Amino acid sequence: MVFDTDAEQDSPEVTEAENAEELKGKMGSDPDDERLAHSILENDEQTIDDGKLLADSVDYALGTFTPDLFFEKLVKDYKSAQRLFGPTIIRELSGYDGGYIERNVKVTEFREEMRKNIQRNINRMQKEGLLDKEGAVTETGLQLAALVRYTEELDKLQPKGLGKREHHEKAHYGEKDQIVPFKNQRYKDLDMRGSIQRAVRRAHTKLLPDDLRAVTRKQHGKISIIYGLDASGSMRGRKMMMCKRAGIALAYKAIEEKNDVGLIIFTSKIEKSIPPTQDFRLLLEELTKVRAGHETDLGLIIDHAVQLFGNKKHTKHLILLSDALPTKGEDPGKIALDAAAHAREAGITISMIGIGLEEEGEKLAIQLVELGGGKLYRVTDLDQLGTIILEDYEQLKHQ
Repeated sequence: MVFDTDAEQDSPEVTEAENAEELKGKMGSDPDDERLAHSILENDEQTIDDGKLLADSVDYALGTFTPDLFFEKLVKDYKSAQRLFGPTIIRELSGYDGGYIERNVKVTEFREEMRKNIQRNINRMQKEGLLDKEGAVTETGLQLAALVRYTEELDKLQPKGLGKREHHEKAHYGEKDQIVPFKNQRYKDLDMRGSIQRAVRRAHTKLLPDDLRAVTRKQHGKISIIYGLDASGSMRGRKMMMCKRAGIALAYKAIEEKNDVGLIIFTSKIEKSIPPTQDFRLLLEELTKVRAGHETDLGLIIDHAVQLFGNKKHTKHLILLSDALPTKGEDPGKIALDAAAHAREAGITISMIGIGLEEEGEKLAIQLVELGGGKLYRVTDLDQLGTIILEDYEQLKHQ
């Protein structure tokens, strides 16, 4: 099946593979992390703005913050600087919105003020331990970026009900299904309102055993999902930002419902790998760290996902997110299709989120999801990405 969204933006042979860094376990409590979380909860505006800046610096694949170099790029060619850094980094470091900079960049006094702001803000973040002495983002800075990214995404999703969802009552023991006579069920499932109404209709002055009603519970099978994120160079910037946010939304929703989520970051090799887990914090922090890299190898990621899922008998689903054709290997399209067929034999379904795919890439994506038993979603509006991925997850629960 193929969905189109209307808005913006035998086992396969692997020619080259490298050992992935496979991450497991839970991360311990950290005083700096707790301090940052407290600052965010207290709506510390500067802390939140720093978190946004640092998160964007990873999405735009910036290595270090060098005041003189940053200033030079802004005043020499503002349009180019805008593409390199994005609006948030420019605003938070310089103290001015992009339009204002563009209008006044030739004014000497304004340039000097902007230079001072850039130097002051970088020095401040170094003093606070968010940047090291070379201007690279520290582990504390990455933790802040992850926390801010999480709170932003949660604020965005909660008014929308965390994606498309049915409006029925949730419970730890399953969702309410049918009303039936109460016989040997748990008292937790006793429907008191229905029981009283039944007694009243029968003109009973007290509840009798025959009046008692209970609710049955729908039991959804366990689901394991792996979020496969293309980190090739073309994903740099806003694409990467929105893909990370969508991954955070998926992890939050699925883990809240006691399902497992894994993560594979891929280019021409597996960059990061987390088996399906309930550790939301681990997923959040690793998603935040992702930087755009090199070319793409879809076949490699599908093969790796098969290994991560293992021999579990419950629902196994891989969501691939990419904006391009696979480019690694002599016949990368065939390698990807062979891998998809192998995954399907292993009981794994595959859906693909295609961001602005060209004609040739779309043809391959259609074949891939047909073999993988999943769906293709064409995305032209990046703001819809989170909703689309949550809809794909919701459909798994009703298969």
